[in-house]
Amino acid sequence: MFEKFRQRSLEPENIDQGTYTPEEYEGCLVELRCVNEWLGDADALRDSLLKEIERAGLQSFSVLDVGAGSGELLRVIAKWTRETNRNASLVGLELNERSAQAILDESREYPEIASLRGDGFRLPFPDRSFDYAIQSLTLHHFDNAGAIDIVREMARVSARGIFVIDLHRNPVAYFFYTTIGRLFLHNRLIREDGALSILKSWTPEELETIGHQAGLSNVRAERHFPARLILSACQNGKR
Repeated sequence: MFEKFRQRSLEPENIDQGTYTPEEYEGCLVELRCVNEWLGDADALRDSLLKEIERAGLQSFSVLDVGAGSGELLRVIAKWTRETNRNASLVGLELNERSAQAILDESREYPEIASLRGDGFRLPFPDRSFDYAIQSLTLHHFDNAGAIDIVREMARVSARGIFVIDLHRNPVAYFFYTTIGRLFLHNRLIREDGALSILKSWTPEELETIGHQAGLSNVRAERHFPARLILSACQNGKR
């Protein structure tokens, strides 16, 4: 059983192959939001990016979310900036047209959030266009070479640093998802792709290597309970 965790799986998921109906995709977006909230993506963001902004004493800042889904984490940032009397310019980039529109549809209360369709391998922005670039639960969809290219692009457009939140490949997370988790999951994409996503994800050492191979400095890959990893890299020694 433990052999499958020794290295990343590169098997494509349904979401990568397009083997789903429009109704399944809509249901996936809804249920995925609940899963991510349950497993602590917002907490991981607060313990990484938002703590860094506080540490740097920034009252105004900009963030690009690469592969932003429907913009859940952008709304976490927007709400936090209002609670802490800060100003933010937030952009969600999505290749999927439905998701790019969902960012706007679900962020009507937050005019500081914008949406753009684009390719994470060729970000449509000049160098250092944003203070920070973030990504959540997207990197494991790519092979190592693709992940390196995306992280390098994120670093190119960020002036201060990047934060990548992704899954932690380990037997406990896999067992929990495929047993207890399945009792609460109804969408086929979530049930099938979720387990495979864990097998496609990273160990801390692997994720840190991705950062180094992308040419980043001050690279760290840290565990975040219950089943997340956070890759961080601050530019020009800012930490």
